[in-house]
Amino acid sequence: MRRAALAMLAKNISPPNLSIMQDEGFTPSRIKTEVLSGLIVALALVPEAVAFAFVAGVDPLVGLYAAFLVGLITAVIGGRPGMISGATGALAVVMVALVAEHGVEYLFATVILMGILQIFAGAMHWGKFIRLVPHPVMLGFVNGLAIVIFLAQLTQFKDPTNAEQWLAGPQMAMMLGLVALTMAIIWGLPKLTKVIPAPLAGIGITAILVIALGINVPTVGDMASIKGGLPSFHMPFGEGEGLYPPALLAPFNLETLYIILPYAVILAAIGLIESLLTLNLVGEMTGKRGGASQECIAQGTANVVTGFFGGMGGCAMIGQSMINVKSGGRTRIAGIAAALFLLAFIVVASPLIERIPLAALVGVMFMVVIGTFAWNSFKIMRRVPRMDAFVIVLVTVVTVLEDLAVAVVVGVIVSALAYSWQNARRIHAHTRESESDPGAKVYEIEGPLFFGSADGFAELFEIDNDPAHVIVDFARSRVVDQSALQAIEAVAAKYEEAGKQLVLRHLSRDCHELLSKAGHLMVDSDDDPEYEIAVDYSVRTGVLSGGH
Repeated sequence: MRRAALAMLAKNISPPNLSIMQDEGFTPSRIKTEVLSGLIVALALVPEAVAFAFVAGVDPLVGLYAAFLVGLITAVIGGRPGMISGATGALAVVMVALVAEHGVEYLFATVILMGILQIFAGAMHWGKFIRLVPHPVMLGFVNGLAIVIFLAQLTQFKDPTNAEQWLAGPQMAMMLGLVALTMAIIWGLPKLTKVIPAPLAGIGITAILVIALGINVPTVGDMASIKGGLPSFHMPFGEGEGLYPPALLAPFNLETLYIILPYAVILAAIGLIESLLTLNLVGEMTGKRGGASQECIAQGTANVVTGFFGGMGGCAMIGQSMINVKSGGRTRIAGIAAALFLLAFIVVASPLIERIPLAALVGVMFMVVIGTFAWNSFKIMRRVPRMDAFVIVLVTVVTVLEDLAVAVVVGVIVSALAYSWQNARRIHAHTRESESDPGAKVYEIEGPLFFGSADGFAELFEIDNDPAHVIVDFARSRVVDQSALQAIEAVAAKYEEAGKQLVLRHLSRDCHELLSKAGHLMVDSDDDPEYEIAVDYSVRTGVLSGGH
C-alpha cells in the first residue's frame, strides 16, 4: 500500500529542467550573444538597484547584493530561462514602512520568511493559479508596467544633489540629447549590423562621448558609490548592533514574528504575482511554457539566501527581462552572466561603472518602454467587448497609481464578476409536454445554475398553473454551487406546498454527485451521462433551509 502510494507520488512529480542551454544550440555564437546580453542587463541593473534601495530606505549595497543574489539563483534554478530577477520597486514601496519603524535587520528577517512562504507556494503548486489571470488583465499589466518604468526614469532628470529640483538649461538639453542619441543608436544599429547588441553599443558610444568630451551630466556615481566587497553570511537575529549600525538585530521570538509576518505575506504575494506574470510574458516572446511552480521555488530560495546575506530581496524584473530577451538572451547563461557582471562591478569595476552617464541607461529603458507597451491594445479595445476594454484600462491605471498586485487582483475580480453577470443572464427554460409521462410538464433548463443565476432560475417556474407532475431537465445545464442547491430546494418546496411533485432529469455525474452529497436526491442511482437511460430524481426539501 505504502509502496503504491510512493510510486504514484513519484509519477506525478516531474524533475525541474535545470539545463543551461535548454533547447538552444551550444555554439560560440550563442554563448557570445548570451554573455553580451547579460552585460547589458547588468549595466541596467545598477541604477535600478540603487534607486530601489533608496526607496526602501536602506544602503545602496543592500539593493545591489539583492540584485546579484536573487538574479544568480533564479537564473540557475528558475522556471523560465531568459527572465531576470532582482530588487524591484514594487517590493521596495512595501519595505519602506518596516525599515523606518523597526530597522533594516527586521527587513532581512522578513525577506527570509517571505522566501519560505514562496517556497511553500511552489511546493503546493499554487503557481498554476496564474492561469486564472485573463488576457485583458495581462494587457493592462504590461501597459501599466511600461508606464511605471517610464515614470521611474524621470527621476534621472533631477539634480543629483537636490532630488526636488529638475535639471535646467544646458544640462537638461544635454541630458535629453544624450538620451535621444542612445535611443537612435539602439534603433538604427540593427539595420547595419547585429554583431554587437544595440543596447550595449548605445551605452558604450554615449559613455565614451561623455568621458572624452568631458560633458557635465549626471552619472551613476552621482547617485551613490557602488563600491563594496563580496556579500558575507549574516544572521539578522540576536541582540546588539546589526550589519548597518545603529540598526539593531531582530530578536528571535514571537514578537518579531508578529511584526514581520504581515509584511512577509504581502511581499511574497507581490513577488510571486509579478514574477509569474513576467514568466508568462517572457514565455509568449520566447515560445516557452510551464515552469510556474519551479519559478515560485526559485524565487523563494533566492529570497531566503538573500536575507541571510544582507540583501533586500526581490522578484522578476519586467524591464530587465525585456532587455535580455530583445538582446537575444534565451538561456540561463544570460542571467548568470548578468549577476556575475554585477558582482564584478561592485567588487573591482566600480570606478569605471560610476562614470557611465545616466542618460545612456535612461535611453535603454525608454526603448524598453516603447517595446514593452502593447500598442496594439488601442486597436484591440475597439474590437473586444466593452468590459474587456474597461479591464485593460482599469488594470493599467491601478498599476500606475497603486501597485501591480492590487491591479491584478482588481482586474481578476472585475473580470470574474463580469463573467458571472453574463452567465447569470443566460439561464432560461423551454417548456413542453412530457412524451414519457403523459400530462407532465417539462422545463428544459439552459445555462449554468449558480449563485448569479439562482434568482433567475426561481422565476422560470409557473407553480400555480403547472400540472401535478413537473420535470426539470438539466441536459443543457449544470448545477454548480450551494446557491444552486438552495434554489432547487426552494422551488421543490413551493411545488410540495402546492401538492405537486417536482423531479430532476438528465443530471450529469458531477451534478449528481453534488446533489447527492447535499442530501437532495431521494433516489440513489447513477444517471447515464450519455442519457441512454434517463433517471428521474425526486427532491428532498428542508435540507439547507431547515431551522430558518
